[in-house]
Amino acid sequence: MPTFRAGDASLDFEISGDEGPLVVQLHGLTSSRERDARLGLDLVRALRGHRVLRYDARGHGRSTGTAVAGDYDWRRLADDLLALLDHVAPGEKVHGVGPSMGSGTLLHAAVVDPARFASLCLVVPPTAWATRPAQAESYRADAALIEAEGVGAFVHRASTAPGPPALADAPETEPSVPEALLPTILRGAAGTDLPAPAEVARITTPTLVLAWEDDPAHPVSTATALGELLSRSRLVVAQTPYGLMAWPGLAAEHISVYAAAAVDA
Repeated sequence: MPTFRAGDASLDFEISGDEGPLVVQLHGLTSSRERDARLGLDLVRALRGHRVLRYDARGHGRSTGTAVAGDYDWRRLADDLLALLDHVAPGEKVHGVGPSMGSGTLLHAAVVDPARFASLCLVVPPTAWATRPAQAESYRADAALIEAEGVGAFVHRASTAPGPPALADAPETEPSVPEALLPTILRGAAGTDLPAPAEVARITTPTLVLAWEDDPAHPVSTATALGELLSRSRLVVAQTPYGLMAWPGLAAEHISVYAAAAVDA
């Protein structure tokens, strides 16, 4: 797989497809492009006639990282994303798709360079603003648990916690992060947040927001707030695994509509 040097990290990426508009798909915290695919979160698998860029964020999957918590701030991850896009598709408008941490990364990137994105698909947006401090404390507690008892204790606690109904059929997986880096990455996540609401409100990129119910780490309240702030948005909430199965088709439709609009413009 090719790699791209983003400062002090090496990002592992792949591009599928030979022609058509470029779509970049991100992944969630402690995950990777391969793990998200196993969880049913390869949201662009239904696309045809597009090139798809998938990559592992710094410290995740096959990418390297550092032992500095601030390097996993979503603004830093947005800088990585924009630098990678400049490398693989200089000057090209792209379509961005990302769950959880990927949504945070995309929003920060869109604030910095709004002209870069033809469309956005924000999937299970995470806690933000008023709901972020409680989640940050949870991440810090998880980091301390891993340091005290190892990643097995962290995985066990996560496996016994109730999950969203939409993931009822998903297989059990482990973090796609080296154990030595995992506490640092969790503390980095604890110290970051979505862009301020006023910054989000200035984003005019057409956006599809996909959420699921009953997940405190990815509350529908964040998705609803984003839907209200973003002037060109649509919100869809999944209640069951069947709702989740519809997401690749919804994402493909959303991307295709705005890819065609860009061609006609």
